[in-house]
Amino acid sequence: MLYTMQRLSTRVASRNVLSSVATFFGSASYSSFLPKQSFTMPSLQSKLQNMQQHAIPGDMLKWGLLGFCRTSKFATGFTPLQQKPLDSIIDIERVKNRSPEDLAAIWDDYHLGRGHISASMKPKLYHLLEERASHCRHFVIPLWRGSGYTTMFAQVQMPHMLFTGLEDYKARGTQAAPYFTVSYYTEYAESKDLVLIRGDVVFTSKLSDSEAKWLLETAQSFYLNDVRYKLVERFNKETREFEFKDVLQALDMPNL
Repeated sequence: MLYTMQRLSTRVASRNVLSSVATFFGSASYSSFLPKQSFTMPSLQSKLQNMQQHAIPGDMLKWGLLGFCRTSKFATGFTPLQQKPLDSIIDIERVKNRSPEDLAAIWDDYHLGRGHISASMKPKLYHLLEERASHCRHFVIPLWRGSGYTTMFAQVQMPHMLFTGLEDYKARGTQAAPYFTVSYYTEYAESKDLVLIRGDVVFTSKLSDSEAKWLLETAQSFYLNDVRYKLVERFNKETREFEFKDVLQALDMPNL
C-alpha cells in the first residue's frame, strides 16, 4: 500500500536502512550492497527531501538511500525492458479465430526446443499479480541445486519479471545483469480470456531452461497464493521481520 513517508532525519533514516538490510543479508559489510556510484551525503539529503513530497512505496525508504533504483530499472539495457512484439512471435491473423485452448497449445508448441519458456494464465490471475507487484516489487527465491541452493533475486514490474543471482545483485546493484527475463502479453485477455507468457534465459551458463521454468512458476505462486504473499509483503515492507527460513519452509527445503 502506498503511504506518505514520515519525516525522518537523514541520519536516523540511513541508520534504519542499513539495519533493515543487515537483518536479511547478515553480517557482510554494507559496502558490498552498494552500487559502484553510491550517493554522497548532500545528494542523499536532497533525495530525502524530494521523496518526502510524494506518496511512495514504503520499501523505497529502505532501499532508495542505498542507490538502488527500485522503481524504474534493474540493469543496464533493461530500462525499461523492451518487450518483443507479439506479432513478431506468432501470426496474429492466423490465430485470431482459434479457441483459447488452441492458442495456448500453439504458443507452447512454438517455443518448444527454442531455448525459451512459455506459459499462459487467466487475466484474473494476471491482474492480481499486477496489483500485488505494484506494492511489492522484489523477492528472494532459493533455487535448489544438488545438495544446496543458490538464492535468486526477483524484480516484478509488470508486464515483466527479471531474475538474477542475489550475490550478483549484492555486488553490482542495478548493474547486475538478469539471468532470466519474463514478458506477459495481454493482447488476448479480453477476446480469449488468456494472457500469454514468454521467458528468455539470458545466461544459459547460469540457469537451465528447467530451472527457469521452476523459477517462474514459484515466483508466481508467491504473488498469487495469499499465504505465500505474506512473505513477499514482509520482505518488501517489514524487512526486519523477514526470515529467509520461512521461504525455505514454504518450499519444503531444508534450512542449511
